Amino acid sequence: MEKTVTKQAATVEEATKLALDELGVTEGEAKIEVISEGEKGGFLGIGKEMAEVKVTAEVTEEAEDADDVTYYGDDENFEGDAASEAEEAAVNFVAEVLSGIGIHGNMDSYREDDTIYISVSGSDCGAAIGRHGETLEAISYMTNLIANKHSEERVHVHLDVGGYKKHREQVIKNLADKAVYKVKRFGKKYVMEPMNPAERRIVHSYLQSVEGISTHSEGQEPSRCVVVTPADSEQE
Repeated sequence: MEKTVTKQAATVEEATKLALDELGVTEGEAKIEVISEGEKGGFLGIGKEMAEVKVTAEVTEEAEDADDVTYYGDDENFEGDAASEAEEAAVNFVAEVLSGIGIHGNMDSYREDDTIYISVSGSDCGAAIGRHGETLEAISYMTNLIANKHSEERVHVHLDVGGYKKHREQVIKNLADKAVYKVKRFGKKYVMEPMNPAERRIVHSYLQSVEGISTHSEGQEPSRCVVVTPADSEQE
């Protein structure tokens, strides 16, 4: 049967991927219509015009039946400690922001020590991620502020939308491995691509136990980079 889905995201490419993933088809198997190429907006990306595409393809009955109804809220089957005031405030804030930009998904949360983990899954999460994860980082920053206003002790909120952070972390580790290979092979420093503070911390932590190399950061935001150098060399 033929099915059409319309998706919005920060870019046409991201919106197209979301639609193709939902339909379970490749680009060559679908008819893609660009409704809007989008335009930049303001703080958190809220209020901007998102890129929008309409994708039509032949899908099987099984693919159609695989669609599920998603919702905002904690997993009703979860058995554990009651959510703290900080966790509830953080979850409510994230749900309000995502609902405000038209994103619908399943939200799960739990707390471990001083970290609150919030995970949002769904088929239309691209707008909450943004280009290079910029919108997700902005929402995460605001969520941390909200959570700490409702907690006597310092807490950290780890927010992931659509599995982006998990995937991005693996990409960063792969880039770090490449940097180590270059440094050990040529004996010269290797400057990685610009990253935000959270991503740079991943690199520093991941490589801290690797023998023969050291890491430090150089440059000014938003172009600050991790530099990987031979351990016996001096930082420039």
